[in-house]
Amino acid sequence: MNDLVKKDQGQGGLISYLVGKESGLVLPKPFERDIYLFDSHVAGTSHVEGIEEIGASLQEGDHLVFYREPENSHDPQAIRIETVRKEKIGYVPRQDNVVFSRLMDAGKVLFAKVMEKEMKGTWLKIEIKIYLHES
Repeated sequence: MNDLVKKDQGQGGLISYLVGKESGLVLPKPFERDIYLFDSHVAGTSHVEGIEEIGASLQEGDHLVFYREPENSHDPQAIRIETVRKEKIGYVPRQDNVVFSRLMDAGKVLFAKVMEKEMKGTWLKIEIKIYLHES
């Protein structure tokens, strides 16, 4: 067995090497999964400065990050949507956000994946699938 492990690995041995930083291998936690919840779209894209450039870089399957905005004066259940590069692209539509905001307020992690996008004048229509990350 010692032949499989580099001598400078120390006490950690093979397991440390396989899951360590050197290998780049990340093992999922037991029962960790993403659960599909709902189809929706991104609301408010026509109010985002530079949305054409942001939209041009979005690809089908890209992850979008959700952030709660309970202090939002227009909607206390507001959920802001950003790209993984921290570019705000809009919100979960008001008619869809009540249950999702409650889940997020309870500590659940929600995110979306881009399914389709289409530029219609100044409006970037982005169809998304919303997921709950369970760990």
